[in-house]
Amino acid sequence: MRLVLIGPPGAGKGTQAVMLFERLGILHLSTGDILRENVKKGAPIGKKASSFMEKGELVPDDIVIEMMLDKVRSSNADKGFVLDGFPRTIYQAKKMDEALKDLKIPIELVVYFETTLKTIIFRLTGRRLCKECGANYHIVNMPTKKPGVCDKCGGELYQRKDDNEETIKTRLEIFNNQTKELIDYYRDKGILREMSGDLDADVVYKELAGIVRVR
Repeated sequence: MRLVLIGPPGAGKGTQAVMLFERLGILHLSTGDILRENVKKGAPIGKKASSFMEKGELVPDDIVIEMMLDKVRSSNADKGFVLDGFPRTIYQAKKMDEALKDLKIPIELVVYFETTLKTIIFRLTGRRLCKECGANYHIVNMPTKKPGVCDKCGGELYQRKDDNEETIKTRLEIFNNQTKELIDYYRDKGILREMSGDLDADVVYKELAGIVRVR
């Protein structure tokens, strides 16, 4: 199964992708993880991305697409994968579709998590990330065993500067403006499914895993 998870910040895409990987063995490809990996190892494409990230600018679409495709080609992607938060724009979607078609591994399913502002604010303001491995936690829903310390690698946890209510509302507005065309694109292709991102992670996973297994 080759699928894409789309939703606003805080919709639970990353959580679902990790659960699919851990329970069904589906390769998890996260834009953020791949960016950090390329930057950390000093890869040429990572250096390109870093020049934008250091200035606080968005990494251009073509660089992100190149990174994602490099990861797909170097992984066992023919056995299935889940794209977490990518593509984010119609341009990214079309470019990715062209490349995956050439590789004979086209996207089979796109799941859009519709999520309310109240839920998004609760999740993001309580989110904590590991500085070392990027693991995701929540001070209420998924706390670490030891406060401020990552369960996986022992790294220090931090809160993103943009995980505050005012910035979250702005990010959501940008997401909605960017994503409407993307949702329509996948709906027209007949591969879009919609779910509530407000539900508990295990409830969402049960429905999502059921769809994946059937396919």
